[in-house]
Amino acid sequence: MNFDSKVAVVTGAASGIGEATAKRLAQYGAKVVIADIDEDGAKRVAAEIAHSGGEAAFRRTDIAREDDVTSLIAFAVSTYGGLHLAHNNAAIGHTPTPLHELDTATFDTVTGIGLRGTFFCMRAEIAHMIGHGGGAIVNTASGAGLKAAAGLHAYVATKHAVVGLTRNAGLDYAPYDIRVNAVAPGPIKTPQMASYPQELQDQWARLIPMGRMGTTEEVADVVTFLLSDAAGFVTGTTLEIDGAYVQSSTQ
Repeated sequence: MNFDSKVAVVTGAASGIGEATAKRLAQYGAKVVIADIDEDGAKRVAAEIAHSGGEAAFRRTDIAREDDVTSLIAFAVSTYGGLHLAHNNAAIGHTPTPLHELDTATFDTVTGIGLRGTFFCMRAEIAHMIGHGGGAIVNTASGAGLKAAAGLHAYVATKHAVVGLTRNAGLDYAPYDIRVNAVAPGPIKTPQMASYPQELQDQWARLIPMGRMGTTEEVADVVTFLLSDAAGFVTGTTLEIDGAYVQSSTQ
């Protein structure tokens, strides 16, 4: 794949799936804007890309803030001259909680970042792309956006909504050569996953028909494909990256 002359924005890029995607895009020649509220992590990723011969810039961004997102897209355009690709990856989860005990603050925070934040990003990205020859966007959904997940009410609502936004935007902006897709990762070996007890990690792995968790690089490879010309006729869809987790009857 070749992303020479392309400019990409990746949110939640200070670690995990976002970091892997940013590095993969830079490896293939894209100029990448690393967006995250974790300044130290994002600066590290940008420095590692530069050390590997790529080009990246950091922009501290809280995607739950509309003005931050507007400034992010303006920064990408002013720094690198445009915006062609975007991976809207930033989101947070929450502790499994019965719905009748879920507090409003948690619901608002989870949906505020994962849903409103993704909406803010898509809106700003599309507003630029629609007048500049199109582009490609990938949103990070989740297996929890395609099935139930006990106790994760705010997260499941968020990810189902991201899948819906992806479908609708894929439909509406196809005539403008703006492709919008999503990925739905299952359990993935991220720094957050590594923070959980090993027993819990092993339990999740056993739920996956392939018998293991995925890697951030495996997700990044699919995101990169969807952003590339190789997926030029693909839009409005959500690809599962989960070792058949969603397709299994185990829950």
